[in-house]
Amino acid sequence: MGADTDRRFMALALSLGRRGMGRVWPNPAVGCVIVKEGRVVGRGWTQDGGRPHAERVALDQAGAAAEGATAYVTLEPCNHTGQTPPCSGALVEAGVARVVVATGDPDPRTAGAGIATLRAAGIAVEMGVLEDAARRDHAGFLTRVVTGRPVVSLKLAATLDGRIATATGESRWITGPRARHWVHAERARHDAVMIGAGTARSDDPQLTVRGFGAVPQPVRVVLSRRLDLPRDGNLARTARDVPVWLVHGREAPEGARGAWRDAGATLLEVASGPGGQLDAEGALAALGGAGLTRVFCEGGGTLAAALLAADLVETLWLVTAGRAIGAEGTPAVGAMGVAALSEAPTLRLAGVEALGDDVLTRWER
Repeated sequence: MGADTDRRFMALALSLGRRGMGRVWPNPAVGCVIVKEGRVVGRGWTQDGGRPHAERVALDQAGAAAEGATAYVTLEPCNHTGQTPPCSGALVEAGVARVVVATGDPDPRTAGAGIATLRAAGIAVEMGVLEDAARRDHAGFLTRVVTGRPVVSLKLAATLDGRIATATGESRWITGPRARHWVHAERARHDAVMIGAGTARSDDPQLTVRGFGAVPQPVRVVLSRRLDLPRDGNLARTARDVPVWLVHGREAPEGARGAWRDAGATLLEVASGPGGQLDAEGALAALGGAGLTRVFCEGGGTLAAALLAADLVETLWLVTAGRAIGAEGTPAVGAMGVAALSEAPTLRLAGVEALGDDVLTRWER
């Protein structure tokens, strides 16, 4: 097949893989398309909970038609036996003639071995088709494998002058309904939604996906050094229905720990940084160790500043509303101790679009 054809079918596989975002952690959200004589005979994506894998779903759909076909896979097929047999072996057994892979898998159990298994069986393998797009889609999984941390998307919803609340703390609603709908869609595409303790105390948020029917809910993560959070709020009341993970410091009182465990929350202890606040990198390492690959951070300003200062933000989404609050309002990003512009974290503009009367800008590392 030609290069244009390969790109077209890989683009389809990538679009299928995105259906698993937020649903398959700690596994990657892979897509697979099986093509024979120019016709799609099987397609699949990693299913909720991480199994079955995309290749298995597509092969089952293709059946006998997979023999002699070309398989397009967005990530190197796994080469280890876990709860299911390796996908590299499944492709060999199905008799596919060619496999096109977007990007490799750095997991030591697979890294290059999946490709080697295919080639040892006489299957033609081509690597790197739409690799940049695949690495963006798999950024959470790849980052967790390489660094132990999930990838972080930071969302800030602010006024024209960069404020997220008035001097009295009023913040609902700075942005309009279309922007809020977008937020719920992003929550659904991530493994977890994360906030700081101040936001939990002031807003009493639900942090759930609403307006999309019955969908898997993201883990709700709160960073709170001393676990001084309201125990009669939305998170405490619903912790047994939708997961709540609390990342806390060693100084959190045993009474608070026990109360939150009794409410159904999962507790993760991490060290505090030099300033006495929770170490942001350590907090993310704890979340990665628990399996999370993609985290959508919704603030507030102190947490946003800590993540930016530590260079832990992969994508920053800024929703700007056509209002001005003034200097007495709460800034979107807290103190960072930046004395010179050369010290300021720098991001690259990656996209701009309108969300009703608000503007959404996307910034990337």
